[in-house]
Amino acid sequence: MIVWGGAAAAFLIWRPEHDGILRYGMVAAAAVMWAGLLVICWRPWPRRAAPLALLPIAAIPFLLPAKELDRDALRKSYVAGMRGFEGCSYVWGGESARGIDCSGLPRRALRDALRIQALHGNGTAARLWLEQWWFDTSARALKAGYRDFTRPTGVEGWLQELDFESIEAGDLAVTDDGRHVLIYLGEGEWTQADPGPGRVLTARPHRDDNPWFASRVSIHRWMILDPPVSL
Repeated sequence: MIVWGGAAAAFLIWRPEHDGILRYGMVAAAAVMWAGLLVICWRPWPRRAAPLALLPIAAIPFLLPAKELDRDALRKSYVAGMRGFEGCSYVWGGESARGIDCSGLPRRALRDALRIQALHGNGTAARLWLEQWWFDTSARALKAGYRDFTRPTGVEGWLQELDFESIEAGDLAVTDDGRHVLIYLGEGEWTQADPGPGRVLTARPHRDDNPWFASRVSIHRWMILDPPVSL
């Protein structure tokens, strides 16, 4: 059971797609591996305690006390993470270096940035990571503010005509039809997983020719990148 569960988990991780097959499959694979370990260690009793202890141990990161996010560090890691996907292949529904799509690019980069703070003992970051991992967010959902992950900034218009001074690094430009999202990296640069050339690329609207730059868009921002409101 452990071997079969491990093989299933490895296959799911190898797939570039982030979908229901991954989410539910990983839960099932983990359950199979845990059950197999429990069977092996069932007797004698002291050995049985090891697999039983795995469940609370696995839950520890998500039960840590809440801490304020370091939003400046989060934004820097998030933007740097997207640059790290430059040149990766476009795969619809993908969210890995083996293939990624337009909404998967900011989702994965933001989650990787959250993981860094979670590993430093931030329970808030760990719980936000888990929520982001479980609930898939398409370009249309980003535009709609699904689960309050994002909010509109009020900036909208033709992308190549936007005033970049009113846009922050990491902001999302979602096309009016909700089909595509580009992410602002700062200093006039935008990145995207472009289905046209089939890869992640970075370009400037006033210098480079790209059909998405002629789109009408609205700008949205991840809520967790906003500073907390002081009362």
